Amino acid sequence: MTNGPDPDLPAGRTWRDWAVDAVLFCAAVFLGLVVLGVVEEQGELSGRVAELDPLLGLVACLALWWRRRFPLAVALVGLPTVALATSALPAGAVIVTNFALRFRWRRALLTLGAYVVCMVPSGLLLYGRGTNLVIDAAFCLAYLLTTFAWGHALRSRRLLLQRLRMDAERARAEHERRLADARRGERQAIAREMHDVLAHRISLLSVHAGALAYRTRQAQAGAGPALDGAEVAESAEVIRGSAHEAVEELQEVLHLLRAEDGGEPVSLLPRIEDIDSLVADARATGQPVDFRPELAADAVHELRWQLHRTVYRVAQEGLTNARKHAPGAPVSVCLAGGPGRGLTVEVRNELPASPRTDEAIPGTGTGLTGLAERVRLDGGTLDHRAADGTFTLCARLPWSAR
Repeated sequence: MTNGPDPDLPAGRTWRDWAVDAVLFCAAVFLGLVVLGVVEEQGELSGRVAELDPLLGLVACLALWWRRRFPLAVALVGLPTVALATSALPAGAVIVTNFALRFRWRRALLTLGAYVVCMVPSGLLLYGRGTNLVIDAAFCLAYLLTTFAWGHALRSRRLLLQRLRMDAERARAEHERRLADARRGERQAIAREMHDVLAHRISLLSVHAGALAYRTRQAQAGAGPALDGAEVAESAEVIRGSAHEAVEELQEVLHLLRAEDGGEPVSLLPRIEDIDSLVADARATGQPVDFRPELAADAVHELRWQLHRTVYRVAQEGLTNARKHAPGAPVSVCLAGGPGRGLTVEVRNELPASPRTDEAIPGTGTGLTGLAERVRLDGGTLDHRAADGTFTLCARLPWSAR
C-alpha cells in the first residue's frame, strides 16, 4: 500500500452528514445497551467494571459526533472505552472504521496496533478471570480487523472516486484546450481566406481605378483623348461590380465560419470550375492570361471540396501577384493531374524589367506564407521561384476523392 492523499474533510456538515451521524449515534447507543444487557444477564462483568461500563459506552457514542473533524482525538478517546466497556463495542466499530477511512496507511496501522494491544488482554480486566482468553483474543482480533478492513475499503473507494474526478477535470480541461486550439486554427484559416478573397478583388479594383485615373491625367495634360460619358460609366460599373463581388465572397467566408456542422454545401465554396471566372476577370483588366485546364471533368467532380478550394486559391494568388508585381505581363495557368498522379497547379508570369515602385498595389506580404500553410494542411507542397525572367508558383497536391 502507498500513502495516498487524505480524502477531503468537509469544513461543515451537510444535511446528509447530520442524518448519517444521527443514525450512527442512535444505532451505537441502542446496540450498546443490547450488548450490555446480554453481558449483565450472564453476570460475567465484575462489579466496578459493570458500574463504569454504561458511562464509558456513552462517552464512545458521544465521540462519534466529532469523528469527521477530529478523527485522531476520537480514536484516542475510543481506545480506553472500547478496551474496558462492552457497551462501547458498537461505537468502537464506527471509530475503527473512521480512522481506517481518514488516516494515511502508516498512521492507521499504528492506531490499529494500539487498539490490538489494549483490547486483546481486556478479557482479564472485564471478566476478572483467565478462562476463555484465547476466544476473547480471537474475537477482538476479528472485530478489529473486520472493521479496519471495511474502513480501508471505504478509503480506497473514496480515493478512487477522487482520482476519477481529477481525471475527468483534467480531461475536461484538455478538451477545452483542444476546442480553443481548434477555434484559434479556424480563426487563422478564416483570416487566410479573407486575405485571399479581398486581395484578389481589391487588386482588380485598384487596376480599374488606376486605369481610370491614368486616362484622366493624360486627357488633362493633352496627351490623350478625354474619356466620354460611356467610358466613365463602363469603368464605374466594373468597379462597382468588383466591389459587389468582394462583399459577396466575404459574406460566404463568414457564412462558413458560422456553420456548426462542418458540412457546408460545396456550392458556397470556390471550386476548380470557378477558375474560369478568375481568368475572365483578369482578362477584363487587360491582363493576358493563358489558361490550360488538363483535368477530366468527371474526375474533378469527385475531388474533396478542400482541394477545390486550395486549387482555386493557388490560381487566385498567382494571378493577384502577377497583377501586383508584373502588370500587363503574360500569365499562364496550368492544371494537370489525375487519380494516382496527384494534382499540379502552376502559375507563370514574366518578371518586369525593373521593379515597380509607383502606384503599386499594396499588400500584406503574407499571401504566399498563408497559401503554403493551406497547401501543407492538404498534404501537398508549394514552391515559388524566380528564374530566367519568369516567376513560377507551383503547388503539388495529392489526388484525394470524396
